[in-house]
Amino acid sequence: MDAAEWDRKYDRRELVYGEAPNATLVELATTLKRGRALDLASGQGRNAIWLATRGWTVDAVDFSSVALTRANDVAASAPKSVRKRLTWVRADVTHLSPSPNYDLVLMFYLHLPPEERRRAVSTAVSALKPDGILMILGHHSANIEHGVGGPQEPEILYTPEDLVSDIDSRLTIVTAENRYRDVSDGTAIDALLLASRSALGSDADRG
Repeated sequence: MDAAEWDRKYDRRELVYGEAPNATLVELATTLKRGRALDLASGQGRNAIWLATRGWTVDAVDFSSVALTRANDVAASAPKSVRKRLTWVRADVTHLSPSPNYDLVLMFYLHLPPEERRRAVSTAVSALKPDGILMILGHHSANIEHGVGGPQEPEILYTPEDLVSDIDSRLTIVTAENRYRDVSDGTAIDALLLASRSALGSDADRG
């Protein structure tokens, strides 16, 4: 799916995925020490905005201009102090060259063919500070047969083991596991990877 297709998708209705942040992000990031975050494939900004309300400075990247406009519109109702911590960036995450300035990098529900996914993961890894934390979450390969919702193209789905392979020992793996979400039609299966440049894992960055 290219940027124009995503523009049409986001243009169909006001908030494609709602305003609430992802529940796994809330669970894992609530106790982290605030810092600088990079949200890759940020969509309409629900996770970026939530982080900013908690004191994070966030660069949110997406290649859909419509999604970023929607995100900015949602953020407009937030206090000025929150808006100042948000930067919206239109870019393709597979061709991004970020500096290693980030304490936290998110890559949530970005589904690409394996080669492109590995490029995006490399982008995420390269963006981390020495003690930075990477969170990747997306629809599991098993979701088509055993779960509900999500993309139905097997080649763009993945397992936690796929993500560990993508990392290729560049980070310390903290968590690589299946996650299960109760939704209206049943239970969705996600793949989660949490990794850190710190040998101590996420505990080194908890406040």
